[in-house]
Amino acid sequence: MKKALLIALVTIGTQHFAKAQDFKEGFVVEEVSMQKYDKDPEAHAVYLNEFGKSRIDITNDDRVRLIHDYHAKIKIFDNKGFDNGTIAIPVHNNDEVAEEVTDIKGFTYYTDDNGMMQKIELDPKKVFQVKDYKYGGTVKFALPGLRNGCVIEFSYKLISPFWDSFRRWEFQDNIPKIHSQYEVHIPGFWNFNAALKGYLKLSKTSSEVERECFTTHGAKSDCSHIMYAMNDIPAFIEEDYMTSPKNFLSAIDFELVEWTNPYTSVKTLVSKEWKDIDRQLKIDENFGSQLKRKDLMKERMASVIAGKTTDMDKAQAIYSYLQKWYKWNDYIGIGSADGIKRAMDAHTGSVADINLSLITALNSAGINTEAVLLSTREHGNINMLYPVLSDFNYVVAKANIDGNTYYLDASDQLLSFGLLPLKCLNDKGRVISLDKPSYWVELSGLQKANSTRSLDLTLLDNGKIKGTITNYYTGYDAYKKRKAIKKFNSVDEYIEDMDAKLPKLKILKSNISNLDSLNMPLGETLEVEIDAFENMKTQLVFNPYFWNKITTNPFKLAERDYPVDWGMASDERLLLTMHLPSQYTVETPPPNAAFALPNNGGMFATNYDNQGDTFTVSNITRFNKGIYSPNEYPYLKELYNKIILTEKADMVFKKK
Repeated sequence: MKKALLIALVTIGTQHFAKAQDFKEGFVVEEVSMQKYDKDPEAHAVYLNEFGKSRIDITNDDRVRLIHDYHAKIKIFDNKGFDNGTIAIPVHNNDEVAEEVTDIKGFTYYTDDNGMMQKIELDPKKVFQVKDYKYGGTVKFALPGLRNGCVIEFSYKLISPFWDSFRRWEFQDNIPKIHSQYEVHIPGFWNFNAALKGYLKLSKTSSEVERECFTTHGAKSDCSHIMYAMNDIPAFIEEDYMTSPKNFLSAIDFELVEWTNPYTSVKTLVSKEWKDIDRQLKIDENFGSQLKRKDLMKERMASVIAGKTTDMDKAQAIYSYLQKWYKWNDYIGIGSADGIKRAMDAHTGSVADINLSLITALNSAGINTEAVLLSTREHGNINMLYPVLSDFNYVVAKANIDGNTYYLDASDQLLSFGLLPLKCLNDKGRVISLDKPSYWVELSGLQKANSTRSLDLTLLDNGKIKGTITNYYTGYDAYKKRKAIKKFNSVDEYIEDMDAKLPKLKILKSNISNLDSLNMPLGETLEVEIDAFENMKTQLVFNPYFWNKITTNPFKLAERDYPVDWGMASDERLLLTMHLPSQYTVETPPPNAAFALPNNGGMFATNYDNQGDTFTVSNITRFNKGIYSPNEYPYLKELYNKIILTEKADMVFKKK
C-alpha cells in the first residue's frame, strides 16, 4: 500500500536551488495540434502546465499580505472537457477585510477551418463575483470560444489579508497534469510546517535562503524560498464511499507554528499543546462558558425529568425534549455564537447551540456528559500531530450512563438515542471536559445498519403472485427509512410513491409501525400483488431480487489508493417463501452463491431450498467493517460482481 509522506520544509539551510520560474505565456503549435495525452488516452482534458507562487510581503498600502500568483494552461480534447474552461476562485472575508483577485487574464487558442492559428481573449467584463455566504464568495469566469482541440490559458493574482492561512497547493485534480510547480517565499518572521499529503511523490524540490528579502519600517529578515514540482500526475478519480477528496489528493498544506511581529518583535506561538487548547476552550465565552450554565438548564429540565428514576430514562427524556424543542438553522460549528439561553428562547440554533444545550442539560440532571469535537466527513481529516482547532467543525455529546457510552446529536429530529449522522462518522473525535484533560475517541465503527426483508408469497393459478412483504429496519437503516418517509406529507403519499416506483408490484394494503418511536425498530408490512412475466404459455418468470436489485458495481477502478469508507458495518437479509400451485414446478432455480471477504471482513451468500410445493430463497449481504483498506478493494469489487450476477438470474416456473 502506498503511504502519505509528511514533511517539514520551512526551517532550512542554504541548498542548491535551480532557478524556478513561471512558464512562458502564449500559443504553442504542438500543444494545439495534440490529439491525446499518451499517459491517459481516455482523458478529456489535461493540464499542460501549472505554476503557482505564494509569498508574504508588504503591499503598496504598507500592509502585510499573502500574495498568490497562479498560471495554468489546459488542453481540451473534446466537449466533455469543456467544464475545465469555467474557472472558480474562492475568496474569503471577515467583517473588516477581504481577499481580492486582480490581474485576471485568459486566452483560448485554436486552429480554424483554414488551418490558421487563432486566439480569443477573455473580456474583463465577463468576470464576476458571487457571494456564497457571509464570509465567502467566488470569482468566476469562463474562457471564450471553447471547441474540441483548443488550448486555454489563464492567470490571476490573489491578495489576502489572511497570511496565517498560507496557500494550499493541490498537485492532483480530476484531470491529469503533465507538470505542476509551486514556489513559496516565507520571511523569517513566520515559521510554518509543510505537509505533503496523498500517495504521489514530488519529482523535484529545491530550496534557498534569500537574504534580506523582507523589509518594513526598518525591520528586515531573510526568506525561505522553496520550490515543489511534480510531473506526470494522474487524474484523481472519485468513487462512491469515500470521505473528503482533500484527504487523499496529492497536495502541500501549510500550518503556522509561530510568528514574530515585525513592528514590535513580539513572538507568538500558534502551534500549541492540547493542554493549551483545553484551557482556551474551558474559558471561551462561546464554548466553556455555555457548558457551565447548569443552573439555567436545571430549572428548565425539572419538569422534563419529573418522575424519571433512572439515568437512562432521564437522558432519553432530555434528549427527546431538546430534539423537539429546537429547529436546526443549518449552521454547524463548535461554538454557540449568541449563547444557549438565547437559542433556547428562540427555539432555533446551530449544531453547537443545540448540542451544548444538550450537554449542559444532561449534566444538570446528574448525568456525566462531555463534549466531543469532530470534523465531518466532508470537512476532512484531523491533524493528529499537533492540535489545530480549525480542523474541527462539529460538536456532539458523549453521555456516560451505567458504564456505557452514548454519542448524541439532538440537531436531527429523526436520530434515535445513541445514533450519530453519517457525516459525523469520520475517524476520531476529541473529548473536552471541564474537569479533566481532553482525549481522543474513535468515531468509526460506532453503529450499524440492519435490515431484514421477509416475503411470504403465493403463485396463483392465474399467474398472479400475492402475499405479504415485511420489512424490518434497525440502527442507521431505520433512520434512513424514517427520513425517506418523512419527506412526504403523509404515509399514504409515501406508499403511493413506492407503488409507482415498482411497476410490477401493486400495494393492496400497508402498515408502518414505530414511525415516531425512534428507539424502536421500524416495521413496514405490505400486502401486495405481483405480475410474473409470462415467458411462454407454459412458463412464468420471476426474480426474487426485484426490490432494490443491484445492477451496477460501484467499484470500477483497476486499483484504488484511498479506503472504501461507508462509515459503519451493515447487515442486509432477505428471506423469500414461495408457495406454488400443484400444476407448477420450478424449472430454473436461483443459483446458490457464497463469497467471503478476507479477514472476516464480510460475506455474500444465497441459498435455495425446495420442499415440494414450497421453496425458500435466503440471502445475506454483510459488511463487518465500516472502512476497508485499498488492499481490500479488489475483494469488495469481486463481491459486488457476485451480487450482480446472482441477482440478475431470473427464476422460471413451468407447468407440469
